[in-house]
Amino acid sequence: MSEGETKLYDDRGQFLLAQKDGREIRDAGWNACRVVLTTQRVVLIADEKHVITIDALEQVNDRFDVNQAAAGEGSYTALRSEDTVHLVSVPEQNEFETALYKASLNNGILFVQHPAVEGGVVQSVEWTKAKVKISTEAINLAMADGQKVTIDRNDIGDVGTDERTIKGQERTVYEVEHTDAEGRSVETHVTGEPHHTAVLGALLEEGVERHRANLDLSGTEKQVIMALHTGVSPFDIPDFVGMDVEKVEAIFDELIEYDVIEVERERTEVALTPQGRQAAGETIGDR
Repeated sequence: MSEGETKLYDDRGQFLLAQKDGREIRDAGWNACRVVLTTQRVVLIADEKHVITIDALEQVNDRFDVNQAAAGEGSYTALRSEDTVHLVSVPEQNEFETALYKASLNNGILFVQHPAVEGGVVQSVEWTKAKVKISTEAINLAMADGQKVTIDRNDIGDVGTDERTIKGQERTVYEVEHTDAEGRSVETHVTGEPHHTAVLGALLEEGVERHRANLDLSGTEKQVIMALHTGVSPFDIPDFVGMDVEKVEAIFDELIEYDVIEVERERTEVALTPQGRQAAGETIGDR
């Protein structure tokens, strides 16, 4: 290893070379290997050594099912760099991916807008440089203006993307919905260099997938969710949506069962979960 390089992960695993020089390899198969991840590179050691430089990563995909061998593997990480795609499968995939996020992002400099949106209202805040630190539980942003922002990886309700010119450069921006320290729904907008955003997108999408709502909510259930999302107290929901208390109580029971809301303090004091905030965001998008 070079000076300053630190090993983050080392285990037996397997890899599949799914694409090389832009050409998909349809007859590719899995190869047993040793997987070593450092702060600078991923090294796949088999009959020959494959080295993937962290700063050269262009995309980290959830799936790249080039053939049946790839599709039949339940869990792997797809690493794209320089028109080449390696699929990497290890016994502890989540541990490997968190180590990859750390290798790419820890102590890197991102541009952040926080809060870009608060309670559904767009805020006039400037882009600020921030140093990022990834842990198993959270994305921690230490901003140049002294602000510290924590995005709980279990509390990401939704992530949008946009292409914008930031600091004179066209960049991919991630619009991350989560709650702040006071429990309010906010959006933090984040961008950086291409090798940062390649990995950041996978990290954020992994958070969304933890709470991906595949719900068929009724119109009245959506009314209740939207009321909660806009800050209406659970005790005021019956009057706000024009339903009797018993009906609202029954809807609360259903939404608790769906894991869309959770109980706070006493039975009828509820708040949206990340899954519920995601459902609310989808409902807004449908309007």
